[in-house]
Amino acid sequence: MPNHLSPLGIFHTVISILALIVAFIALFRDGRIDPRKAIGKWYIALTVVTCLTSFGIMKTGHFTPAHGLSVLVLVLLLLGIYARRLFGDRQWIEVLLMTLTLMLSFIPAITETLTRLPLDNPIAAAPDASIIKMSNLGLLLVFGLGIFYQLRKLRKPRLA
Repeated sequence: MPNHLSPLGIFHTVISILALIVAFIALFRDGRIDPRKAIGKWYIALTVVTCLTSFGIMKTGHFTPAHGLSVLVLVLLLLGIYARRLFGDRQWIEVLLMTLTLMLSFIPAITETLTRLPLDNPIAAAPDASIIKMSNLGLLLVFGLGIFYQLRKLRKPRLA
């Protein structure tokens, strides 16, 4: 079966996968995506490139909800980066915003993966397939648990 991805699509996919990997490294190492740390800056840069390259990928020939999601992720990234300046020393807002960018990035990742793989017989026939809806519901549950864990960790008193 031939590859249906353009060179831009391949680049976009590779960069987006790297962004997700970097995000998980940050989450496991630091318990959150901190925009001031090097790993957080890598996540931001890779996510920005992912979002920007998505605008050049138009299977339908026009702006789609996935492109709107890219705009939303870019706005949330900016808010996450400047959260402490905008909202004071409320770390929970920064944590929520940065983690939300990760969760939203998974929506097209799930959709594209399930509608393309395996190549000869994709798991989902269309983006509105029930398996995709259930996967996104699971993603929302994992996001909620992850936010709960991160916020709980922020509230614990730090030992000197």
